[in-house]
Amino acid sequence: VQLVESGGVLAQPGGSLRLSCAASGGISLVNVMGWYRQGPDNVGRGLVGTIATTETNQYGDFVNGRFIISRDAAKNTVNLQMNNLEPGDTGFYYCHFRDWRECWGQGTQVNVSS
Repeated sequence: VQLVESGGVLAQPGGSLRLSCAASGGISLVNVMGWYRQGPDNVGRGLVGTIATTETNQYGDFVNGRFIISRDAAKNTVNLQMNNLEPGDTGFYYCHFRDWRECWGQGTQVNVSS
């Protein structure tokens, strides 16, 4: 499985960004895709949001309704719409894919700063 990430970079506090991740290469019909992030302290990767092929989703506690995760099944793509961004959202965001395999994207930088 290959994951190609796009979006992110820079936003002001209160602004929005959209991240996308396209999966390719033998994608199973049942899988979970999503995003994790690693903050500037580089202490592990925390859950941002995931969504299964059943459309069941899960968010990290810090999201508080600010982000929306969605997927385009036909394109094997997962999107993360991030609204009302805060400086604490700064970090490296990694796309994640899981079925009987696990795969990570290379990551994309998100900076939230005025």
